[in-house]
Amino acid sequence: MKNILVAGALALSLLAGCESGPQVRTNVDPSANLSSYKTYMFAEKTGTDRPGYSTPITSYFKEAIRREMDARGYKFVDSGPADLLINFNANARENVDVRTTPGATYGYGYGYYGYRGGLYGASAFPPEVQTVRYRVGTANVDVVDLSKKQVLWEGIVEGKLTDKIMKDPRTAISNAIAEMFLQFPGKASGG
Repeated sequence: MKNILVAGALALSLLAGCESGPQVRTNVDPSANLSSYKTYMFAEKTGTDRPGYSTPITSYFKEAIRREMDARGYKFVDSGPADLLINFNANARENVDVRTTPGATYGYGYGYYGYRGGLYGASAFPPEVQTVRYRVGTANVDVVDLSKKQVLWEGIVEGKLTDKIMKDPRTAISNAIAEMFLQFPGKASGG
């Protein structure tokens, strides 16, 4: 369950919480006319589900995606035929950065330490090595032509997972999906 929450939180971070902001990318099938579709449904088992049960993260994704699709005039179909199938996934990974700050020699009378101006010997400090560990989350949303089983649009968001994001995955996922759908190229026909 912890990995599921981390994966969900990572999705949130994508859009909600990194210092430089999430990275959002999309891919669209150039031959796709998303305005020709009217209805959508979710995959029976999404990427965030686990064997035998659905997770809270799954419900947060569905809630946010429904908001975005409905706002574009698409109609959700709970069961039965639909034009579009929507699937999604999220995961988190740990990154490690090793940063080295060169050592310094002071006392020769240059820059800030110029006041020493040869009054006493130089001081040499060894390089400083710092290891920084952090989690990065990635979330994907696929919009698929159900009859052709062909991906028409894919949204991807990636970002650093902060404590704030981990404490409120619902908001983080909502924000990430909203950011992603800013690049969604279609509206339903008649919508």
